[in-house]
Amino acid sequence: MTLDIRGLSKFYGTYQALKDIDLSVGENEFVCLLGPSGCGKTTLLRAIAGLESFEGGQMMLGGRDLATIGARDRGFGIVFQSYSLFPHMTVAQNIGYGLKLRRKSPTQISARVAEMLALVRLEDFADRLPWQLSGGQQQRVAIARALAAEPALLLLDEPLSALDARVRAGLRSEIRQMQKRLGIPTIMVTHDQEEALTMADKVVCMSAGRIEQIGSPSEIYTRPATRFVADFVGSSTLLSPARARAFGAAPPADAPAGSQGDDRLFALRPEDVLIRPDASAPGLVRSITFLGNVSRIEVDWQGEIILAETHRLPEFAEGATVSLSLQPGAGAWVRA
Repeated sequence: MTLDIRGLSKFYGTYQALKDIDLSVGENEFVCLLGPSGCGKTTLLRAIAGLESFEGGQMMLGGRDLATIGARDRGFGIVFQSYSLFPHMTVAQNIGYGLKLRRKSPTQISARVAEMLALVRLEDFADRLPWQLSGGQQQRVAIARALAAEPALLLLDEPLSALDARVRAGLRSEIRQMQKRLGIPTIMVTHDQEEALTMADKVVCMSAGRIEQIGSPSEIYTRPATRFVADFVGSSTLLSPARARAFGAAPPADAPAGSQGDDRLFALRPEDVLIRPDASAPGLVRSITFLGNVSRIEVDWQGEIILAETHRLPEFAEGATVSLSLQPGAGAWVRA
């Protein structure tokens, strides 16, 4: 089933938290709502779940108007950041709780719980209580509980943000692989750009209650549409049209005849910049930061700070003069 949202708006008093949201989520699709705190991504997720009302627009799932269906009857699975496991119930009881509410037989519940335990690789933990599990294991239980009732849509509200980096990286892959195997359309809220880029089929980048851009991870990163997206996703140097032309960038292809794209900015990723030592060049290396797989270099280029990267330790030190040039086809024009 496809989720279709058109013109959705949400107000808290006079404050508009969501502004004319248009979004479609297809069958089997993994969608990430990405943005900073307060951008509206969690409000949108809660509206989809039926936990928040909305004042304008339409939300349809497989031809059904969700405005007429309460949260309990939508048949969605929801996983919150806090896990929300019942502390007095075992892992198996937590996973089977929703099935019990749906009056499934003990035999059906037992079989489904066993299936979910195998899916999240917790077969040996069925009789443990939540406090006897690690954070990553608790999150797996929460996901298994949400999946047990075979939801029409899976909603994840920053499910990994409370975990340490190593566990978080492992669970990203596990969640994505589970979603692919089960084929359940999934919407996940995150403020972590790496999480969105590595997990999503489609990224919805939000700011101040609006959708700034929708696209695949590669589209969002390599062809950001707005200044906000270029700034928020990855690192960018934003150049004025005059500076961009001086740096060798062509005007935007869709600029009107005679225009030089003066309503745009040129977004340049660090890996798009070729950097070489050159005693006669105008670039001055201000800092070099070693990041493990790359070195990030900050260059003062005639008063403009340009970020560059090299996949090895650079052949120069801070204070050196360097030349800069663009990789072929590098950079993207964005709305200012």
